[in-house]
Amino acid sequence: MVAKAYTVAFEGVEARMVEVQCALAAGTAAFNLVGLPDKAVSEAKERIRAALQALSIALPNRRITVNLAPADLPKEGSHFDLPIALALLAALDIIPKDEVEHTVALGELSLDGRLMPVLGALPAAMAAAEEGRALLCPRACGAEAAWVGATEVIAAGSLAEVVRHYTGQNPLPAAEAGEVRAAPQGRDLRDVKGQERAKRALEIAAAGRHHLFMVGTPGSGKSMLAARLPGILPPLSPTEALETSMIHSLAGLLTEGGISRQRPFREPHHTASMAAIVGGGKGAKPGEISLAHNGVLFLDEFPEFPRAVLETLRQPIETGEIMVARANAHIRYPCRFLLVAAANPCKCGYLSDPNRACGRAPICGEDYLGRISGPLMDRFDLRVEVPPVAYADLDLPATGEPSATIAARVAAARAAQSDRLDGTGARVNADLEGEALDHFAAPDAEGRALITRVAERMGLSARGYHRILRVARTIADLDGSDAVRQPHVAEAVSFRLTVGPKA
Repeated sequence: MVAKAYTVAFEGVEARMVEVQCALAAGTAAFNLVGLPDKAVSEAKERIRAALQALSIALPNRRITVNLAPADLPKEGSHFDLPIALALLAALDIIPKDEVEHTVALGELSLDGRLMPVLGALPAAMAAAEEGRALLCPRACGAEAAWVGATEVIAAGSLAEVVRHYTGQNPLPAAEAGEVRAAPQGRDLRDVKGQERAKRALEIAAAGRHHLFMVGTPGSGKSMLAARLPGILPPLSPTEALETSMIHSLAGLLTEGGISRQRPFREPHHTASMAAIVGGGKGAKPGEISLAHNGVLFLDEFPEFPRAVLETLRQPIETGEIMVARANAHIRYPCRFLLVAAANPCKCGYLSDPNRACGRAPICGEDYLGRISGPLMDRFDLRVEVPPVAYADLDLPATGEPSATIAARVAAARAAQSDRLDGTGARVNADLEGEALDHFAAPDAEGRALITRVAERMGLSARGYHRILRVARTIADLDGSDAVRQPHVAEAVSFRLTVGPKA
């Protein structure tokens, strides 16, 4: 008779159900594992053998065959240890077969039988809930998996505890969800002297999730401004927190089962590879753009990134997802992020500084910013120059608004968007398209006349035209206006045509 246990195989954030079948047959003693296992799964045989010996359980002198079905689905990761061990224990009639079949299990076994933490407990719990099964996982993963709340999560510290649980000797209690991690105290925009226009651009970007491009001389405050963006963003909604945490679970970034309501802020170095940015590598892991889902992706020294890496951002910016293609699978990850890019005006950095004349102007600037293609620049809704701040201004007291005041306006604008866009599939103004864009972002007569003149004189692309309308809608929301008026359109146009190609 075949004993069965269940686990999952990960394809991006999707957890596909895998049936672990174990059969004992007469013949030469052997332990065979089939069903496209990778090296880590194949090595489970030795870990399971040692873990059972630690429980004084000897493998029978029979032919053991374990099949991971569906057999054409690649199986990767050490989390298959526990379900294989469960199927084997059920085949040996040590634990009840029917109890095992009502559970989805994942966990890595140490040689002494302890259960080691694994990645992906949160999406595994989601898959178990959809199947109407409980989830069995290592104790270190229990608080994370319990956040799903739709299924029972059993967290065990060792294989011995699992056996005692299934045999009724010492049932394990259901795991409890970890605590929501408090957001660390953010940096305050009030600390930034001057740069009022750049601060306004940050506020608009945060309110509507509009992509922002900043250019300025070294030390003008571009990175300082970007580092304060998380302080004005609203906290993640419960749905967004779960989406983001599922990706972070696969990447092993959740600590002690806690889920944060703070939006992620990712800032990879410009030497990062394409796989690190968009995803890929061994196991097709999520990249920085997916780890920044529902948050901010800050790319400092933007032109210094490899051209091929920058160009791969064009499609994810539009679609909000990335497809990592492999020969045997296509892995899809969500990646709706706010892109903030910072760049110097030229290689030396002082093209626009009258006190330090660039010897190769204007060719230096054209060559340097020319590394950013027109189609990619066309996707930035807001473009702002960040001029250097005079030394005398640095000694003056702070006069700008604190982050808390700006965050309140951003939260009010986001709330207005949420109410307006309910049922449209869009979450923020940056997602507006089609009929929703025509209906909610249509300006008044003066505003439409202005954007028409700008489009004709500046040769705006259709994308640029629509992005100005989205930004104008966000500015109107920050202004508390139901209608998009001419001043809102004018401000949106001013941010669009300041820096970079007029498109």
